[in-house]
Amino acid sequence: MTRAAVLGAGAWGTTFAAVLADAGTDVTLWGRDDAVVRSVRDERRHERSIPGVELPAIHATTDIEEALAGADIVAVAVPAQRAREIIAPMRHLVPDGAVAVSLMKGIELGTHARMSEVLAQAWGLGPERVAAVSGPNLAREIAQRQPTATVVASADAEAAELVAASTASSYFRPYTNDDLVGVELCGAYKNVIAVGVGIADGLGFGHNTTATVITRGLAEMSRLGLALGARIETFSGLAGMGDLIATCASPLSRNHTLGAQIGRGASLDEAIARTQGTAEGVKTANALQELASAADVDVPICDGVVTMLSKQVPLESVVEALLSRPRKAEVD
Repeated sequence: MTRAAVLGAGAWGTTFAAVLADAGTDVTLWGRDDAVVRSVRDERRHERSIPGVELPAIHATTDIEEALAGADIVAVAVPAQRAREIIAPMRHLVPDGAVAVSLMKGIELGTHARMSEVLAQAWGLGPERVAAVSGPNLAREIAQRQPTATVVASADAEAAELVAASTASSYFRPYTNDDLVGVELCGAYKNVIAVGVGIADGLGFGHNTTATVITRGLAEMSRLGLALGARIETFSGLAGMGDLIATCASPLSRNHTLGAQIGRGASLDEAIARTQGTAEGVKTANALQELASAADVDVPICDGVVTMLSKQVPLESVVEALLSRPRKAEVD
């Protein structure tokens, strides 16, 4: 039987551990909060992050050595901007041959590294031992065993298939993809677009505005993806359009929720506090803006989100500036 460790007992880490358990994989969840770990292990509950959901039987521990021992798969679900500092001390504990899987959706500030690259660098792994999971995967819906699909991306087909086979169940359908760059860029960028959609909602705009931001956001992330070596078809798939729809439309999305708070007049600090969770799009927007600048790619929506989050100018002025950009053909 395949053995997996999931590092990070937040909503998505706990949910992914449940997915693995339901698929018949032997899984251990690691977290640092003893109360959460005991609740997941003994009561099959995580009321703080996924209230009202009964989890399958999951072994959970605060002992990282216990969690990683004998693991064939090590999935990481910690805040993207703190991932390197959290996982680096674990390097000597990762079993030889284990596949490291990023469940995180972000771009590291400063280095502009994707999360799979952070795992590879921190743990000294080759491309055949690194993968990422991304798609329309709102944690609470999956924890409730609502049907969904996802993408398991890796440069190595065997690594992707190992993770896919270990998660497939009656409600969770994984597809494999070798475009790791495209899949991870989609996962990071859609959070920024969701913040933008949330701001538009908070300002009182309707469905036309939402559709405009989503579709032009997709064009924007596709341009950057192509410049970085991704494949265009990835952006119209589950990791791209699929995740965009889920994250931009759902009230369960922390990034959308944070954006809506900003649109209604809250400061960034107030919006973060009210969101009650990590909205990765906030810091990822800055990292993507820097990455796009280095690649000489125009990203007006990302630029607008960065400006609106900092409230350097009135929000309405940013919207007006976006709409007054020079006209051009829709398809480059």
